[in-house]
Amino acid sequence: MTRMAKGANTPVPAAPLRVAVCRRHVPGTPVVDASVLLLDANGTVRGDHDLVFYNQPTHPSGTVRHMGAVEGGGQIADWLELDLPRIEPAVRRLVIAASCEGGAFGQVPDLSLQTLAPDGSTAAYFAVTDATTETAFVLGEFYRRDGGWKFRAVGQGYASGLAGLATDFGIAVKESAPAQPAVPQAGPAPAPASTRHAAPPAQAPRDAVPFSFGPEFPPVVRRGRGGDVITVDEPIGRGPVLVEAWYEGDGYFAAHTLDVRNREDELLFNTTVPGFRGRALTHHPGDRALRLRVEADDAWTVVVQPVSAARHLSDGVQGTGPDVLVYTGTAADVDAAYSGDEEGDGCFAVWCVEPARNPEQDIGDLLINEIGALRHTVPIPDGPLVLRIEADGPWSLGVRPLPVPDRAAEQATGVRTGRGRALVTLTNPTPGRPALLDYAIQGDGAVFGYTVQIIDEYGDGEQLLRGGQDGRRGRTLLFRNGESEVGLGIEDAADWRLGLRPVEEAAVLTGPAQGTGSEVFRYDGPPALLGLRRTAGGDGPLAARTVQAHGRTVISVDTCGRRRPAAGPLWVSGAGHCYVLVGAEEHTGWHIEPTGLQDVPVLDGTVSGHGYGVVHHPGPETDVMVTHEPRSGLDLLVVWALDERLEPVRRVSTGTGLQRLPSGFLQIRTTGRWTLGVHG
Repeated sequence: MTRMAKGANTPVPAAPLRVAVCRRHVPGTPVVDASVLLLDANGTVRGDHDLVFYNQPTHPSGTVRHMGAVEGGGQIADWLELDLPRIEPAVRRLVIAASCEGGAFGQVPDLSLQTLAPDGSTAAYFAVTDATTETAFVLGEFYRRDGGWKFRAVGQGYASGLAGLATDFGIAVKESAPAQPAVPQAGPAPAPASTRHAAPPAQAPRDAVPFSFGPEFPPVVRRGRGGDVITVDEPIGRGPVLVEAWYEGDGYFAAHTLDVRNREDELLFNTTVPGFRGRALTHHPGDRALRLRVEADDAWTVVVQPVSAARHLSDGVQGTGPDVLVYTGTAADVDAAYSGDEEGDGCFAVWCVEPARNPEQDIGDLLINEIGALRHTVPIPDGPLVLRIEADGPWSLGVRPLPVPDRAAEQATGVRTGRGRALVTLTNPTPGRPALLDYAIQGDGAVFGYTVQIIDEYGDGEQLLRGGQDGRRGRTLLFRNGESEVGLGIEDAADWRLGLRPVEEAAVLTGPAQGTGSEVFRYDGPPALLGLRRTAGGDGPLAARTVQAHGRTVISVDTCGRRRPAAGPLWVSGAGHCYVLVGAEEHTGWHIEPTGLQDVPVLDGTVSGHGYGVVHHPGPETDVMVTHEPRSGLDLLVVWALDERLEPVRRVSTGTGLQRLPSGFLQIRTTGRWTLGVHG
């Protein structure tokens, strides 16, 4: 993770980025609103449209979006999306700003800006520590440099609020126009897209626009009786829209969208329920008027409105037919109950649609699809997202937030818990030295299991754990270079638990040892041969690595999924010390044993082996005939030269036939059979 000082800059990926303006959730503190200003070469906006904030959440180009505020884990974050590759060439800088109401930024605890790359890693992190009486802040800016993009931590405050900040960048501040009144019974309406404010009105209905998911426009109401065709001539942008319908009598009611050829396209409603009321989601192409065909036996009302007018799934929502809900919270479990239709049957289905996905081509993830009465619990990811519901009878949905970890207890115990994808920063309890990491991670069903990567300051990842190799629980070594903190990126995981332990708790390897799963040993002694064999489990991974005090890690021995014993070098430092990491799934049993170098086969004629091994060539550099029977088409034989401490220092051969091999100890890495014969 790149933690930045005020005024510092760092390169960021020229890719779609997510930016979070974060603060600690403390009741009674000022409300913070994030915004983005798109600046040209003169350092000013080209018009009011170049200010993106919650009341104008999407730039006309579609490259900058305000995704709304999300609360969870004791934090509140305003999320912004910046599609850097598609930013117009005339835009040279993207300024990330924030304003607050009801106080000053000196009262906002733990104000920070965090930038996430597409892989979820942190590209930049800047914490504001010197705020006092300011009511607006420029937190940072993204700017073009040498064909790429960089981020600068600015940290400049304004006592004149967002209006003063906006004026500095060329925006003419206007008085707030009154918001469009809501249609009765149709939910609150957002401010029209044409009404643009340099600063949000004090009484703005924040909950009415939780995030940008489709175009914003005033609601359009149509009423009629019997069959009819509705044409929505009012301007509606391209994207998903909400269609709400009331049917006042008995009999049949249905509604279809019409395609470009004026033929029925998507079925939105189809019911004989008296007094029907329901909501459906459809995609408006934007290049023509939205047209609907209504079939009915009685009076009806149809309202076309933005998705932001949908009801919120918070503590609980009830309904009696199809509906569309928005959710802006963190990952949670949803309890669903369905009573069935009048006969106890009928269909009940729930889809989860994420704003980042294309609703024109992707209808979402199907969470529930059942016939008849039911009670189900299903997981949903972090919001913002939309839930599409199809139902023939009464239903209810309730949200159960995931347990919120006690951060103070985690800091005291060194234990972190969570669920799903996460970026976790762990602090070294003894900087300058490594520590043990105990892990318990449940995969979410991905083919290769979960992954945990060490994320460096540039956002690049180095694999630390993988479910298919290291199992659901075990122990490994962290802070191998003595770092003061390490960022871990967790992917494809369900529930997970990480705990730090002092490195002194590592078992000391003095002779034979047995165990299961992944484990860490400390070895103090001379260079040795390390033997490894499987005692239980199937053909899963089983390998051992050697780690030095300065963090370098090398493979010592790998069984390559076989029961056949294997051997490798136990490489030690000049002081005769190293750590040994055994990597295996939790149900794999193993036996490991260091032995003296007298057990290493001597290459003074011909030596044969199967899989990983070590040989000693006492003579001078000479030609050696190397033969190899690969176990598979991808199996190569590699020979490494080892120094007097058994450190792999040079790869000397990757082929067969007559090879020139040096004197000293040699490591063989392969899964197949091999033979070394001194030529002549």
